Amino acid sequence: MTQDELKTLVGQAALQYVVAGEIVGVGTGSTVNKFIEALATMKDRIPGAVSSSVASTERLRAIGIPVFDANEVGELSVYIDGADEIDGRGHMVKGGGAALTREKIVAAQSRRFVCIADESKLVQALGAFPLPVEVIPMAAQRIARQFAALGGKVALRLKDGQPLVTDNGQHILDVTGLSISEPLSFESEVNQWPGVVTVGVFAHQKAAVCLLGTASGVKTLTY
Repeated sequence: MTQDELKTLVGQAALQYVVAGEIVGVGTGSTVNKFIEALATMKDRIPGAVSSSVASTERLRAIGIPVFDANEVGELSVYIDGADEIDGRGHMVKGGGAALTREKIVAAQSRRFVCIADESKLVQALGAFPLPVEVIPMAAQRIARQFAALGGKVALRLKDGQPLVTDNGQHILDVTGLSISEPLSFESEVNQWPGVVTVGVFAHQKAAVCLLGTASGVKTLTY
């Protein structure tokens, strides 16, 4: 089974967590795009969605699902999103698609985070995938030095040869060489560094459920 087929499987499986009559939180990325396609089959049963990126908002609206500003709604019952890595406790690394800040905001607004991923994303310890950190540009070099002091190697994320600009108008640093054994304390520490908008460790907003695409079907992990 191809990776694309696995993504389709978990995207469809996530529909069982969407509560009819309630607004759903929708993440960003290639796996979530499969979920959005599946969500089209029940769009008449939900009032709409809160989206974590401009790209997902455009996809949702294209299939006729209204998208609300997060400030217009209260608590969401569920947030469905992918992950670049997820460990055995439901802690994740996210931000490969540059939407980590808005993803964390919508996750914090939701009672339950359902992660959809293929089995290659399940890891023993976070850190093999380059850790995305959204930063205010004037602080980028100082933050890079702070990561270097922890043993990390930092690269400014580029797009078409220029610094990538997020939906929030900021830049992203990708950090390699770290093994994040204590995600909660690591997330808390880095988020306090001046100039960090969001670090891509999702430990305080961890997954409650992970739908993992495997060769033998969808495996459900609960935390």
